[in-house]
Amino acid sequence: MFVFMCAGCGAELTTSLSQVALPVHARQSYGNGAQLPVLMESGTFAVDPDPWGGPWRMWDEIDPGEAEARGIYAPVHALSDNTPGASVIAPGDIRGTRLIPEKRGGACCGLDGADGPNMACEACDLPVATRIDDCSLWQMVRLSSDAVHRVPVDGSHAAPLSWAELAEKGEKTPPFEPIATWGGLLGANHYWSWSPQWEAAAGHALAHLLVASHGQPVKVPDGLTADVFQRALDALLPSDTPRRRAVLAGPGRPSPDTGVDILLVPVHPQTGQTWTPAGPAASAYPVPLPLGVWLWLVSPQPHLPVPASGGIPQDVLRDDPLPPHPNYSFRADRGTFQHTLVRLPAVRSPWLRTILEQGTPADLF
Repeated sequence: MFVFMCAGCGAELTTSLSQVALPVHARQSYGNGAQLPVLMESGTFAVDPDPWGGPWRMWDEIDPGEAEARGIYAPVHALSDNTPGASVIAPGDIRGTRLIPEKRGGACCGLDGADGPNMACEACDLPVATRIDDCSLWQMVRLSSDAVHRVPVDGSHAAPLSWAELAEKGEKTPPFEPIATWGGLLGANHYWSWSPQWEAAAGHALAHLLVASHGQPVKVPDGLTADVFQRALDALLPSDTPRRRAVLAGPGRPSPDTGVDILLVPVHPQTGQTWTPAGPAASAYPVPLPLGVWLWLVSPQPHLPVPASGGIPQDVLRDDPLPPHPNYSFRADRGTFQHTLVRLPAVRSPWLRTILEQGTPADLF
């Protein structure tokens, strides 16, 4: 466990926190006017290796060698020149700070962090953090790495859960959920949608699937996995060569067959490590998925009503009304896809650069 303290005066700025992996949807901008919840679970923090917010530098101002040193291998519109390595926490876990009103940024309905740190230490007035809670952004506080330092505190230091424990006790992330938008003349509004977390997870995984394809078509398992990935893969990859096969693999799953090229595997939510197999399958390309998404794909919860004769028991799903579903095909998150792809060295391959530079069909994202 750790607490974060002001580098200027030593004041304590957070509750006790344990470190976890940064969620893949941390940088997602979703929809228009959507009210997204808090990114981090209370009592946790994650380190973001990339900077956020201004000042910005346009791509033509950056030497390619400098960009590669920052882990970026293809052109982007602009890069943040802020300090990297911020620690991301839930807004409710911050202490001893005040907002800086003039650092509101270009926000619509809240704070977007575009102007840099907008929270100062109450004790010494040093800018220490950036609160983000604007519409269409996940709510978080980013503690600046050059303005705070973390200190170990007494308390339990539980070991990360094992893969077997995660497979048994991990929480699934449903693929559909209601999305709240800012209220209009008629009050608050909601609509049923594919989960933003799933769209971000798919954008991240799709970039890896393209790299793993080596420019050949890819076949993923039928069912929900195909609903999420197959349409985009068929649109972005050729169809006149033998297909590379991708399967779901991970803790508690049978060992992949010989000849499998790509594995869709979970990421440990505490350590950020990707599950890796033993044996012949170790040579397959691992495509990372958040644990909650992976758990649902390998063991989906049924959506169809359970038939019953006579009176319907209390614990039986009912067919009136029918379970809600989105009225559109699944679309991966474009921003997460591009953010991931430009940070994979394989994007320097001409065929991947073509996909990145020509853009992707609007109906896929």
